[in-house]
Amino acid sequence: MRRLSFTLALIFSFALAPLATFALDTPTTFAFHGSGYGHGVGLSQMGAKSMALAGATSDEILQYYFKDISIDALDDSQILRVNVGHMLRVARFSTATAEGVIELFDGDISDKSGISPLSTIDNKGYLRFTMAGSNALPKIVVGNSVTEFKSGKIFTIRWSGTRYLAGVDSVVTLSQSGVTNKYRYGQMQLKVVKSGANYYFEITNSVRLADEYLWGVSEMPSYWPIAALEAQAIASRSYALSKAGIIRKACDCDLYGKFNDQVFIGYSKELEKKYGQVWKSTVTNTTGLTITQAGIPITAYFFSSSGGKTESALNAWGSEREYTQIVDDPGSLDVALNPNYVAWDREISAQVIASAFVLPDVISLEILGRNESGTVSEIRATSSSGAQAILSGEKFRSKTKIPSAWFDLIGVQN
Repeated sequence: MRRLSFTLALIFSFALAPLATFALDTPTTFAFHGSGYGHGVGLSQMGAKSMALAGATSDEILQYYFKDISIDALDDSQILRVNVGHMLRVARFSTATAEGVIELFDGDISDKSGISPLSTIDNKGYLRFTMAGSNALPKIVVGNSVTEFKSGKIFTIRWSGTRYLAGVDSVVTLSQSGVTNKYRYGQMQLKVVKSGANYYFEITNSVRLADEYLWGVSEMPSYWPIAALEAQAIASRSYALSKAGIIRKACDCDLYGKFNDQVFIGYSKELEKKYGQVWKSTVTNTTGLTITQAGIPITAYFFSSSGGKTESALNAWGSEREYTQIVDDPGSLDVALNPNYVAWDREISAQVIASAFVLPDVISLEILGRNESGTVSEIRATSSSGAQAILSGEKFRSKTKIPSAWFDLIGVQN
């Protein structure tokens, strides 16, 4: 890609008076042209699909994208706490399963048994949480009847058919922030946390990594070639194992269930029409297989597509990960496979750009350099006051939500 930069022309209007008056034309948007989607580090999902279609195995795919790694069978029976609801003030639990029940417990009861619940809810009602000051307030609603319970900091939710509660196999529905997903395994915990001056609650699903978690990971379409799905399953297991056992206070979790870590939609993944069971079978058929380096699970990063080469962790985030490398990624540039991101165009408001650089405004942008992969290494913004700030290409991508760091500025050529 050519090195381009925005140069804002100052418009001068001169009067006959001794002093000149300067008028500044501040742009309202900036335009970008680029390729690829995501950070570019590790496994290219579009590249994996391309290689699988060409006959490559999952081992060959992973060995190509990661450097100096082995694929070993490890114990993946750990219980993970996966965040499925972040910084919430309202959430609702229900089940449509006939004869299925949901139980509400006070506090974090872990894997204990024989504890009496605060209440039991069947498919005729639902459990609703709201914030009440610095506590979460649970209510059970059945028709026009509302039963309110004492508010608190931590609650546990179980449903029948799991290892925690016997009975008919139930599917529980969690509705929060306009998102509804179904869950079948484990149990939920709701915990109040403080962020700034405000209180919210976090909801986590405690599930077994080997199956209950991985069956619900939704990072690749289940109808893609099996070798690509296997590569994704192994990468997802490796990523999860590298994060397991360290609870983060901000989310009360080992892993976020969103793109911060891996997208986890629970039983909704298995319910995908026609192909949901294909992903489940792929996870089961790769049980334990993990990408390792020196016997330790790697944080197996992955992304959608690149601008033709993958990126290293050092270039993207400033921290070395010896198993990441820059390799050709031709599958990402196959229009038949990747029609939306072989090339893309975006316009971003000047306000968003200024916020990204923490400047009052931005009148010009300039790409200062590129990495070997073709990504922007640094981009500089200048404000109307002359103040300047510099961001890495990856940080700029993250802050402005453009698809990738493989981009040009649409403007005046240097």
